Amino acid sequence: MLPGLSIVTISFNQAPFLEECIDSVARERGDGIEYIVVDAGSTDGSRDILARRARDIDRLILEPDRGPSDGLNKGFAAARGELYGYVNADDRLIRGAAPFVRNFFARHADVDVLCGAIRLIDREGRPSPRARVSDKFDVARYAAGVCTIGQQATFFRREIFTRAGGFNTENRIAWDGELLVDMALAGARFATTSKLLGDWRIYGGSITGSKSHRSRLDEYYRVLRARLRSRQVSLYTPAQVALLRIAYKLNPLRHLRYYLAR
Repeated sequence: MLPGLSIVTISFNQAPFLEECIDSVARERGDGIEYIVVDAGSTDGSRDILARRARDIDRLILEPDRGPSDGLNKGFAAARGELYGYVNADDRLIRGAAPFVRNFFARHADVDVLCGAIRLIDREGRPSPRARVSDKFDVARYAAGVCTIGQQATFFRREIFTRAGGFNTENRIAWDGELLVDMALAGARFATTSKLLGDWRIYGGSITGSKSHRSRLDEYYRVLRARLRSRQVSLYTPAQVALLRIAYKLNPLRHLRYYLAR
């Protein structure tokens, strides 16, 4: 008996990409796979797309929220699966991801969080020859900025999500990363796979593609490190962080893994 999987998409004015996202999940749907879409009030035609594709969506939540993390919390509050995953409206799930995830967790009862590989795509959906394979999650390395995780390829058990308290609704820059930190602090057991599970679309209009992203991310890490120190988590010194980042950037094995992900 495979565990049920609930996938949540938060939608807000992403009409150019929304139908691709829905398509990527719809072809995975079937017995044991649930799809929930949360739209906080799109005005760009997204609501028309959602109405037209209602048959491919198990639960549609149309109400204002306090940001992406709040929308995700609402989506997962309505979810019934034992496993959770989420795909942003401008990203895609890769074909075969859902059955792979369900089978993986069925075989590995000792794993709470699975971090897979992601394929980089541009605005038009054209893939880059390079993928990104998630690193083994480590709180100290994540706080140092040398632990890459592909959100579109990350799946977790309902129990650990609940134990971690869900997403921090105040976080508007890296709510996905903070959730992993909270899960780790709650005792989550992580696993990684080089299997491609999601597409990450990078373009000028995305949060990650914006010019202000780096400065906001630096502030996020500063606040995160202060919080971890208050929890007595051992962190790297600034000098160690600088060396780690150089070694991480130049590590040939890491870059080779990006080309071998399938």
